[in-house]
Amino acid sequence: MIERLLERPSDPAQDLASLFRNDAQWQAWIEEFAPFFHPDWETVRRTALGDEGIHTGFEGSRSLWLGWLEPWESYRVVVERVVDCGERVLGLSHDHARPWGSEAEVVLPSPAGVWTFRDARIARFEIYEDRDQALEAVRLEE
Repeated sequence: MIERLLERPSDPAQDLASLFRNDAQWQAWIEEFAPFFHPDWETVRRTALGDEGIHTGFEGSRSLWLGWLEPWESYRVVVERVVDCGERVLGLSHDHARPWGSEAEVVLPSPAGVWTFRDARIARFEIYEDRDQALEAVRLEE
């Protein structure tokens, strides 16, 4: 299941900025993937400056992403590796973004995501800017 979730953003044609900004696309994504999530699932962005709060549900997650995406006209995630860690799944990626008004795409520092499952459904998604912190969270070494 996690591969299916990660498969779409890793598709070079899947622009996350468009997905989160477009109400129709967002609603279609929710309809497709809602069965895989707990109704009160959480998204947390972990940065060097600390956590940016807990965002609950699909709209909470969307709000977090829309804030992150403000400087980017387009944004895509290319999945590098997915690691099953029991009740958690680690996703390592390379993010590519294009600033507003630019033709040039930049590759952002390699982030990581940790998906936590409860009762075979996603209960939490943690976005780590620092890959080492994510590896530590799931007790792995790169």
